[in-house]
Amino acid sequence: MCGIVGYVGTRQAAPIILDGLKQLEYRGYDSAGLAVLSNGQINIRRDVGKLHNLINLYNSDPVSGSIGIGHTRWATHGAPSQRNAHPHVSDGGNVVVVQNGIVENFVALKEELMAEGVTFKSETDTEVIVNLIERHLASDVSLEEAVRQTLKRLKGANVIVAMNLNEPNRIVAARMGNAGGVTVGIGEGEMFLASDMPAILEHTRQVVFLDAGWMTIITQNDYVVKTFEGKVVKPQVHHIAWDKVTAEKGEYRHFMQKEIHEQVRSITDTIGGRIDFETGSVILNDLNLTPEAAKKIEKIVIVACGTAAHAGMVGKYMIEALARIPVEVDIASEFRYRDPIINDKTVVIAISQSGETADTLAAMEEARTKGATLWSIVNAIGSQAMRVAHGCITMQSGPEIGVASTKAFTAPLVDLYLLAMKLGELRGVLDSKRLKALANDLAHLPDLVGRTLDREPEVEVIARQLRETSHCLYLGRGINMPIAYEGALKLKEISYIHAEGYPAGEMKHGPIALIDRAMPVLVLAPKDQWYEKMLSQVEQAKARGGIVVAVATDGDTLIKEKADYVLYVPPSSWLLNPILIVLPLQMLSYHIAVLRGCDVDQPRNLAKSVTVE
Repeated sequence: MCGIVGYVGTRQAAPIILDGLKQLEYRGYDSAGLAVLSNGQINIRRDVGKLHNLINLYNSDPVSGSIGIGHTRWATHGAPSQRNAHPHVSDGGNVVVVQNGIVENFVALKEELMAEGVTFKSETDTEVIVNLIERHLASDVSLEEAVRQTLKRLKGANVIVAMNLNEPNRIVAARMGNAGGVTVGIGEGEMFLASDMPAILEHTRQVVFLDAGWMTIITQNDYVVKTFEGKVVKPQVHHIAWDKVTAEKGEYRHFMQKEIHEQVRSITDTIGGRIDFETGSVILNDLNLTPEAAKKIEKIVIVACGTAAHAGMVGKYMIEALARIPVEVDIASEFRYRDPIINDKTVVIAISQSGETADTLAAMEEARTKGATLWSIVNAIGSQAMRVAHGCITMQSGPEIGVASTKAFTAPLVDLYLLAMKLGELRGVLDSKRLKALANDLAHLPDLVGRTLDREPEVEVIARQLRETSHCLYLGRGINMPIAYEGALKLKEISYIHAEGYPAGEMKHGPIALIDRAMPVLVLAPKDQWYEKMLSQVEQAKARGGIVVAVATDGDTLIKEKADYVLYVPPSSWLLNPILIVLPLQMLSYHIAVLRGCDVDQPRNLAKSVTVE
C-alpha cells in the first residue's frame, strides 16, 4: 500500500527518504522510487520490486540534494514496472509528483492533455496530475496555486505531493478526501512529510496531521497549512512519545478507529493492478482462470467464520448476479461435518483474514479430499490458507491490529466483486459495456468510502444516545442482510451489548415481539430494490414503540420523517452499497464501546486469529 516520504533541509535527502520508506514497508508495495532536486535538475531513481532494489540502484548511482520525495507504490493504473513507478515527471520536465489514490476521471483528463500535445510515458493516472500542474504553472502562478487549480479538476480521493524546479526550496502536499494520511514533521532547520508517522519519528516528535481538504507548503524553516480555498488554518501540533504502539496509532485513539479510516487506502490497494478501468477487464492472475475453466464451474461454495462468513454472504449476491453461478455459503466449522456434496466442478473459496483459522483450514482439507478446486481470499501473505489453495486473492488490507475486523471485511467484498466480474467476463455473461459500467462504479468507491467516513461526528452523536442500551436489533434485506449480521456482531464484540442481526422480512416471524422503547432497531434502508420493503419495517418498528436508527441514502427525506435517527451514505450501485452501509455501523459500535469504557482493540475473551477448533 502506497507510502510517501518527503524532506527539505540541510542534510542529504535521499538517505532520509530511503530510511523512511523502509519504515513503511509493512504497507505492501510493488515498486519504489525517489526524486531529489539539485543543480537545476530533477534526479529520479526508480525500480520494481522490493525497496532493497532501489537502495542498490541508489548506492550504485547516488543522487545529491537536500530536498526530495519518495514513494512505495501498489499498482492501480498500469502493471508494476519501472516506468510506472513513482515519482513521475511532467512532460516539460519541470514538475515531479507522487500520489496515493485513484483519479476517477483520468481517462477524460488524459485525452484532454494528449489533445494539447502532452506525451505520456507511463500507464498511470499520476501523470495526469503532474501534467495538469505544469499546465497551470504556465500561467505564471506558484506551485501552491497550480496544485490548488489541479485539485479542482480531479475526482476521487487522493494525496498529492509535488515539487517544482523553479521553486527548489519547497514541497506542496494536499489531502483530497481520505486516500491516506499526511503527516508534517517539524524539525530544527528541516521539515518532513510522511504518509504515516513511523517514517519520520527518528528525526522529530513534533507532528501535524492534515485533514481532508487541507494542503501544506513546507520549506526548510517553516510550514503553512491551508484549505483548498486558500484560508490559513492552525492545526494542533502533537508531541509523540517514543513508543512504537503510540506511533503506529498516529492521530487515532485506538487501532480499530485507525483501521476504520484506513479503508479508503485498503480498498484502493485491493483494487490496485487488478482492473483496466478503460476496458473493464479484470486481472486475477493468481487464480489461473481461463474461459474453459470458468465455464466448467457448476457451483461455488464459500467457507468462512465470523466476519469473513458475512463477507461471503455478500459475495454470494455478487457472483450470482454477475456470473450466474449458484453459490452456497457455509460456516467453516460446520462444513466438514455435514458431508458436503461437492466434486471437481465445484470451487470452494475460503475467506480468512489471518489465513490460519483452524476451522477454515479444516474445511479446505475436506474440499480437497472431494476433488474441489480451492481458492482463498486472505490478508496474510504466505499463510497456510494461501499456500494450500490452488489459487489466491490477497486482500491488501495491511496489518489489522484490532481484534474486531473492519478493513479486512470490506477488502474481501471488493475482491469478491472483482471475482464476480472476472467470472462473468470469462463465461460470456457480461459484455464490454456492462464491464465498463461496473469498473466505473468501482473507480468511484474509494471516494465514496472517504465521504462516508468524514461523517464520523454524526455517528458519535447517535452513539451517545444508545450507549446505555442493553439490546439491539439489526434488520437488512437482500445484499444488505449480511451487513445486518455484521453490524450486530461488531456491537457484540466490542461493547458487550446483546445484538441480533435478522433478515428484515423475518421480523414478523418472532423478533417483533422484542421491540419496545428499550430495544433500538437499526434498519438498513438504502435506495435499492428493497427500499420500499425496508420502509415497511421502519413503520412496523415505530408502531411498537421502537427507537429506529436508519442507514439511508443521501437525500432521502421520507425516511427522516419516519425514523428517530438517520445515518446517511452517498448513493452507489446496489452491489457496492454494502461496503458503504457497514461503515457507519463500524463507527457506531466503536463509539458506543468507547463511551462504555470497553477495551476496544482487545475485547474480552476474543483472539485475532482462532487457530483451534
